[in-house]
Amino acid sequence: MTEHTGAKYGGAPGSRGRTSIADVVVEKIAGMAARDVRGVHALGSGFARSMGSMRERMPGAGSGKSVTRGVSVEVGEVQAAIDLELVVDYGVSITDVAGAVRESVISAVERMAGREVVEVNIMVGDVKLPDEDDEDEEGEGQERQRLQ
Repeated sequence: MTEHTGAKYGGAPGSRGRTSIADVVVEKIAGMAARDVRGVHALGSGFARSMGSMRERMPGAGSGKSVTRGVSVEVGEVQAAIDLELVVDYGVSITDVAGAVRESVISAVERMAGREVVEVNIMVGDVKLPDEDDEDEEGEGQERQRLQ
């Protein structure tokens, strides 16, 4: 009986072949990691969030918030660059939130996707004031009123 070792056939099975990761996968990982940071109210500009909430209420458009709203990435074979647009809660330190978002996103993408994150660019597009209604919640309230 002949013993077959991985070395005889080109190395360990885990190293044979190539793994490709779609940009949307990295966008979702980055979006979830950014949303988990305290002080991040939402991702995306006010306009993008408004359009997204309108799309989500259309029949057949799917349910739930788009995880990739406010996130864009460039993914290569070994590296990734990420751009995020955030809405932060009023009263938080924007620089602290941005730093925490970078740490969270880099950790998640490098751990889950195995890509070196070369940069995470953050643009804070809005601040959620305590007395402002969420655009998504406001739209849902109007939708509920129409249905009643």
